[in-house]
This record gives sequence, structure tokens and C-alpha cells, in this order.
Amino acid sequence: MPAPKEGPLLDDAAGRLIRPYTVSGGRTRPTAALDLLSLVMATGTVPQTHLGPEHALALGLCDGPTSVAEISAHLRLPAVVTKVLLSDLVDCGAVTARAPRSHHTPTDRSLLEAVLDGLRRRL
Repeated sequence: MPAPKEGPLLDDAAGRLIRPYTVSGGRTRPTAALDLLSLVMATGTVPQTHLGPEHALALGLCDGPTSVAEISAHLRLPAVVTKVLLSDLVDCGAVTARAPRSHHTPTDRSLLEAVLDGLRRRL
């Protein structure tokens, strides 16, 4: 049997060994409010409940603030499945999640005019 590509979920010859929705137990709705830009970070708390290997892989990606989209890409799982896994980790206190910081500063008109002027000069 060929060696796995990345972790226990993938195999060079067979591809994905476990269907994505099997990973989440068929669940499609996370219990925590997460979107693709939510930032997730490990708390250092060890989960007291038994979680699957996919949960451990996801937790390992949360050393620093990491977006749900990035974790989903690394796990090669659909975003909704990743959200379910991460919400399990939030529920047991292993990770925290927060919305990304947004800067609500209005766009500087003079900056936009300078960019537009520069673009016109190049044409």
C-alpha cells in the first residue's frame, strides 16, 4: 500500500480514504458561529472527550490565529465539514474563534485620486 500523501485521510493511489461527511458524522451545521474568515486559535486546553484524528489535525493547525478557510485548505475538506470539526473544538474549549478584525476607516479620497492619476499616466 502506498504511503499516505498527508496524514491518515489521503492515499496516493486511492485518494481520499474517508468521505468528508463521515468525518463530521454526517453533520452539516456547526454549533459555533463560524465563517470562512473567522480566526481560530488553540487555547492549550486538552479536550476531555474523545475526538477523531481529523480533530487532532485541525487542532494542530491552530497554534496561532488561523482562518477557517486556511484550515479547510490544509485539511482538504469542504468548508462546512471543517466548520463542524472546529465547532466541536470550540465546544470542548480546545480552541477559541473570533471574527476577523475589520478596519472601518473610510477610504482616503486623496489616495484613490493619486492611484487613478498614476494609472492614467501609464496609459
